[in-house]
Amino acid sequence: MSRIGKKPIKVPAGVKIELQEGQIKVSGSSESLTFDLRDEVSVAYDKDAAEITVSRNGEARFSRALHGTVRAIIANMIEGVTKGFARELRIYGTGYGVKQQGNTLEVTVGFAKPAVRTIPAGIVVDIKTPNTRGNDTPAEFAIRGADKCTVGQFAAAVRHIRPPEPYLGKGIRYADEALKRKVGKAFGSGA
Repeated sequence: MSRIGKKPIKVPAGVKIELQEGQIKVSGSSESLTFDLRDEVSVAYDKDAAEITVSRNGEARFSRALHGTVRAIIANMIEGVTKGFARELRIYGTGYGVKQQGNTLEVTVGFAKPAVRTIPAGIVVDIKTPNTRGNDTPAEFAIRGADKCTVGQFAAAVRHIRPPEPYLGKGIRYADEALKRKVGKAFGSGA
């Protein structure tokens, strides 16, 4: 039995759960998320106890794998509509920066033209510091949303524009990312 999958999910007040045929919908005050359920698992919602339980419909390997995964996805949906998720990024490098124009995010990181990414629906970009100041003060921004998968995927796509390089640390990185630095040439060129 999956240790994660057998734990019931508490539903806080103000969250509405709708179970339809093969689908679960979680609605909060402003956001609503849906997830298509597979036949290998079944979901039950007890309104009196305000909790959701996930059980599997067999002992096949794929059913056992989906048991804990579906439970974690539903728990993340509930947390997303109540608190939301955020991923903070920082840009290091002289002259680098970020700005939002309508539904697009423009990232200037040393290429001939700014890299432009379309912001997905349900995602909000909060820019704290739009431009870097030297190599020490980074440009900072956060990607926020209710869907944990979409927030993480868009943050990874933005970071992929210019990942941090190991010598000077220039590039886009997560705020909590530990960067392995390399020394470079530490010796002289003489004999």
